[in-house]
Amino acid sequence: MTEEEVKRLEEMARMLSASGAYRVLRKLAPRSPVAVEPGTPTRPGLFVDVETTGLDPETDEIIEIAIVPFTYALDGRIIDVGEPFQSFCDPGRPIPPEVVALTGITDTMVTDQTIDLTTVEGMVAPAALVVAHNAAFDRRFIERLCPAFAGKPWACSMTEVDWVAEGFEGLKLAYLAMGAGFFYDRHRAANDCLAAIELLALPLPHSGTIAMSRLLDRARSVTWRIWAEGAPFDLKDDLKRRGYRWGGDTGFRPRTWYIDVPEAKQSDEIAYLKTKVLDAGRDPSVQRITAYDRFSKRG
Repeated sequence: MTEEEVKRLEEMARMLSASGAYRVLRKLAPRSPVAVEPGTPTRPGLFVDVETTGLDPETDEIIEIAIVPFTYALDGRIIDVGEPFQSFCDPGRPIPPEVVALTGITDTMVTDQTIDLTTVEGMVAPAALVVAHNAAFDRRFIERLCPAFAGKPWACSMTEVDWVAEGFEGLKLAYLAMGAGFFYDRHRAANDCLAAIELLALPLPHSGTIAMSRLLDRARSVTWRIWAEGAPFDLKDDLKRRGYRWGGDTGFRPRTWYIDVPEAKQSDEIAYLKTKVLDAGRDPSVQRITAYDRFSKRG
């Protein structure tokens, strides 16, 4: 496409947007490096995404992985985006039809394919942060594939940025991308990573804060998981209204209601349980959670 054609298309897009009757979405383009002042502290990050045969990290298998290295400043600016690593992996059994329909990945595409773990480990080693969109899903699969990920802090671009408060209508990548004014080729792991990095690089619509800055603030925070062990059954609705969730899924111990609270609210929540829920003299179990174990089966 010539420079003149690009200018003509941009003018058409501007006119359509200005009319108020149309909304223009631009295709995601590669992000150019950002110049920073000499001496600006930066860190290496990884954005990861997996496609799998199902939802259970203990029994299902990864069929595609993508890892995109990027560099960020401590204030949240995305400085540079590196070359994606992408690999298929043969799960050793047929891919369920519903997964094929969702991802477009077929048995033929993954036959005899393996993930080069030496390459993966080499990418993980220098990373200061690993990010995924729905890290509670990706982290458990990826740590099983490559234990080196377990020693890294993780963040979640889906849950650790308050997209709804910023005016977005959903948390799925496609919805967020449309809200930010771009589209991309979906259901390929590397493309999902690049789209999510683009979202993190943009200022949020209402606050004007760079999304990555918000993500870093949440990732750096300490939270406490507090279990309401021994809570009477008839108080379950009260606990649910307060924000408690049932910890009966694999990886949560003990099997009871629990809540995650910021460090500043830990004492108040423990006081609530001791006075309103638990038997006299009983202290609730608590667990300190940081980015090193958040979203894993450990936290």
